[in-house]
Amino acid sequence: MKNLLIPSSIELCILPSLFFLLLTSHAINADQNSYIQCLRNHSVPSHLYFTPHSPSYNYFFFSSVRNRRALLNSFKPLLIFLPALENHVQDAVLCSGSLSIPIRARSGGHDYEGLSYTSTSSQFVLIDLQFLSSINVVYRYSRTAWVQAGASLGKLYHTIANKSSTAAFPAGLCPTVGVGGHLSGGGLGTMIRSFGLASDNVEDIRIVVASGEILDRKSMGEDLFWALRGGGGASFGIIVAYKVRLVEVPNKVTVFTISKTLEEGATKLVDKWQRIAHKVDKRLFIRTVFTVVGNDSEHDDQNKTKRTVQVSFNSLFVGEMKELLLIMKDWFPELKLKTEDCIEMRWIESVLYFAGYQGKPLSILLERYSPVYNTSFKHKSDFFTKPIPIEGWNRILRRFLKKGEQPMMIIDPWGGRMDEISENETAFPHRKGNLYNVHYLTERWVENNAAVSKKHVDWLRRFYKFMTPYVSKNPRSAYLNYRDLDIGTDVMGNKTTYWEARRWGERYYKGNFKRLAYVKGKVDPYNLFRNEQSIPPLFST
Repeated sequence: MKNLLIPSSIELCILPSLFFLLLTSHAINADQNSYIQCLRNHSVPSHLYFTPHSPSYNYFFFSSVRNRRALLNSFKPLLIFLPALENHVQDAVLCSGSLSIPIRARSGGHDYEGLSYTSTSSQFVLIDLQFLSSINVVYRYSRTAWVQAGASLGKLYHTIANKSSTAAFPAGLCPTVGVGGHLSGGGLGTMIRSFGLASDNVEDIRIVVASGEILDRKSMGEDLFWALRGGGGASFGIIVAYKVRLVEVPNKVTVFTISKTLEEGATKLVDKWQRIAHKVDKRLFIRTVFTVVGNDSEHDDQNKTKRTVQVSFNSLFVGEMKELLLIMKDWFPELKLKTEDCIEMRWIESVLYFAGYQGKPLSILLERYSPVYNTSFKHKSDFFTKPIPIEGWNRILRRFLKKGEQPMMIIDPWGGRMDEISENETAFPHRKGNLYNVHYLTERWVENNAAVSKKHVDWLRRFYKFMTPYVSKNPRSAYLNYRDLDIGTDVMGNKTTYWEARRWGERYYKGNFKRLAYVKGKVDPYNLFRNEQSIPPLFST
C-alpha cells in the first residue's frame, strides 16, 4: 500500500485560507478585467488607468496620499483612473454602476481618514481628478471663476492673483488641499468672518451623478445644490467643477502673530480673547494656536529647557494697519499690539504667510506635493458654544502639557458673516450660537505601524474625552472637513440605514442630516457613492 500523505493540523488550517485568497484574487482580477473592458467600450485611452501591476500605479496612488496611517488595515484601489475630460468621469460612473463596483473620487487627498483613497470594507475604483484642474477667472464682468475639482487651493489663489490684486476667494490655509472636497464640506479660512465659508461663495456646480449625467445647478435642482454646499460631495456623485464668487479685498491687508507662554500670561490672554474674537469687527480674524515648546528630557541636559504651552495669536485683518491698531486698542489692549508686530501686504502674500511660505515665490502655490505628507497623523474637532471659565483653561492647559505627545490645538473664531447665514440655508449647520471651531492635532509620525499609531491616537482620544465638559452638546458637533472615524462608521456597507448613520451624521450636519438623506435617496437610491461615513439614502413614505 502506498504511503498516504496526511496533512498536519497546521496545514489543515492553512489550506482553507489559501483557497479563500485564491478565490478573492480571482474575483479581484475579474473585476479589474471587467472594468477595463468597460472603459475600452467607452473608448477611454488606456494610458489613463492603472492596475496594481502597472509600473505607474504606485506613483499615482502615493502622489496624493496625505496620511500614511490610513493605509493600515485597508484596501487600496483595484484600479486608478485619471480622467482627462469630464466625460471620462461619466464613463467611470457608468462602468461602476453597471458592474456594481464601488467608486471613490480624490481631488487633493486631504481627507483626514484617507477615505478618498482607501477603504476598510471593500475593493473599489479610485477616480483621481488631478488632471481635471483648469481654472477660468472672469473677473472684469462677473467676478466669478469656474474651477475644476482637481485643482488645488494654491492654484486657485495663484490664478486669481494673476488677474487682480484686489480679488480673492475665502477658503482654507493649506495650498495643496484639493478644491473638490474642501468646498463641498464647507471650507473655513482666514476670511470666514468677513465672507463666510468657501461653500457660501459657490454659485454653480457640475456633478456626475449615479445615472452618468452631468448636472449643473439648473438641471440638478435646489435640493441637491443645497446638499453639495456643506454636505460633502462624496455621498452624491463626483463633483467635476465649481463656479465660485470672488470677493473684493483692499490693496493691503495686515497680518500679525504674537506668541506667549504660560509664564508670560498666555492663559489670561486666552480668557480675554475668547470673549471678544467672535464679536469684534468682522474684518478681523484672530485664531489661537496652542503648541508645546521646550525640552525637559532627562537624556538631553545640554539642550534642556522648561517644557510649557505656547499660545500664538495669529491674525488677518482685511484692511490697513492703522485701523487695526485702533480696533485692537479698543477690544484687546491686553495683547499690546504694536506697529512693529504688524505686516502690511497684498492678500496673496497673506496666503503665503499663513501657509508658512512667507518670503517664497508665488509659484510655490502651484506645487501639489510636500515631504511633510510622507507621515501619519490623527485629527479631531469640536465647537465651543460658550466661553470657558479661566479655571477650565488652567485645567485644559495642564492636561495639554502632559508628557507623551507634542500636540497642537487650533481655535478659529466664528461670528461676523457666519452669524448672518441661517443653519439650514446650506447643508453646513454650524452657524450662529457657535463661538469657535476647535481643531485637535497629534504630532506627525514616520513609523507607520499599529503600535506607534495607537500611542498617538490614544493620547488624542483621551484629550478629546477630557474636553467633553467644555464643548457643544446634544449633539457634540464635528466639522466634516476634519474627518474623524471615531465618532461612528458604516460597518454594514450598503446595508447601513439612516437611523444607524445618525450616530455620526447628526454630529456633522445636526438637523440637516435628515434632509441630506432624502436628497441622497432621490439622487443615488442604490447607494453607488458610499464610504465609511457617507450619507445613506432615505425615502419618503
